Amino acid sequence: MMTREISWDEKRYRATVGCADGTVSVHSRCASCVHCRGVRIGQKLYPAPQESVMRSFSGSGSSDEALMAAAMQFNSLVKDGTAIDCDDDAGTGFTSRYRR
Repeated sequence: MMTREISWDEKRYRATVGCADGTVSVHSRCASCVHCRGVRIGQKLYPAPQESVMRSFSGSGSSDEALMAAAMQFNSLVKDGTAIDCDDDAGTGFTSRYRR
């Protein structure tokens, strides 16, 4: 498990982290990556909301509304976050958690 520090671009209001794919946007890449385990705010880890939604709907598919709410909650956590916990120890880079 790696902790990737969040860098903020205040002019463009963009949060980025270093990834095997290079520097990527936390809001668009980490939010939908299977390797994202959560957002660190200080020393506390808040699990990725998308992960719990996907687990709760694993048998029957997931509701679009529940996934959208989880994405908005993730973005709210990132606003106060200091780092992203990532389990990409193999260095494979972005892998979508929404594969079909």
